[in-house]
Amino acid sequence: MFEKIDIRVGTVLECEKVPKADKLLRFLLDDGLQKRTILSGISKWYPQPQELVGKQVCFIANLEPRKLRGILSEGMILSAENADGSLSLIEPSVNVAPGSEVK
Repeated sequence: MFEKIDIRVGTVLECEKVPKADKLLRFLLDDGLQKRTILSGISKWYPQPQELVGKQVCFIANLEPRKLRGILSEGMILSAENADGSLSLIEPSVNVAPGSEVK
């Protein structure tokens, strides 16, 4: 199953809270080929989403797009869950080219 998941690195171009949605952040990523919008329910752990602009994050690239709150989400941002239940974005330790494959 794992070999079917396409995990890539994207650079955050924009990040903002989704209006009228307590948990959702809207990311605009450079995925190496185009710009991609992904919604993620992590706003509780990132109260200043604009601070994520410029960071690189890992995301699943080959999921079917889904509409959430009227916005098309084109992937899934990956996070790790700490022992206290908080979430932390998975980021490469050094900058890589947007669209780089995670192996």
